[in-house]
Amino acid sequence: MTDHDSFIPFLRERLTAPLPGREAQYRMAFAHRVEELQKRLNPPDNAKKGCVLLSLWQQDGHWRTALIRRTENPRDRHSGQISFPGGRHDETDGSLEQTALREAREEIGILPEQVEILGQLTELYIPVSNFSVYPFVGLLHGAPNFQLQPGEVEQVFSPTLSHFQDPASRQTADVMVGGQLLVREVPCFMVEERAVWGATAMIISEFLALFD
Repeated sequence: MTDHDSFIPFLRERLTAPLPGREAQYRMAFAHRVEELQKRLNPPDNAKKGCVLLSLWQQDGHWRTALIRRTENPRDRHSGQISFPGGRHDETDGSLEQTALREAREEIGILPEQVEILGQLTELYIPVSNFSVYPFVGLLHGAPNFQLQPGEVEQVFSPTLSHFQDPASRQTADVMVGGQLLVREVPCFMVEERAVWGATAMIISEFLALFD
């Protein structure tokens, strides 16, 4: 996944074909989450909509993406976790795609005009926060100049895609769910000694499955 001329056309075409879907997402979900999702094939009617951006850009011969560490907040069920930039859909955004672009701009300073949306991955329901998450894949025309949103984003990471393809990056860790429940041996990707788990790991898992 290094050659720009072949990678982007392949990815654009692959995102219009049938997606790997939930089977690929479940590879990085802990057992209780899989049980929850299998019991509920469709999100409840009152589920909130959220959108995230899996951004891609080439730098120093590597394809990279952006992940953030959310600021610690006792009112946030995902406080302190590693995720893609994103947030709740607002009707004023118009489309879900525009929500992903708006949130990426607000949280880490990626300009919408810098992003070419290549496609969308499979919607993912998060029971703990009652969100249906819509992941968009976007090509950045140029490396990003990160500007972190105060009070929302503590840190930004830019791991290579090859890092996630390395089997050594897939491990298990003990994590806190909702700030209250400790779940042991959760599948995760390790990024700079931090666990990337839950919905974010499941989205990455489906993205990587595009190349299987």
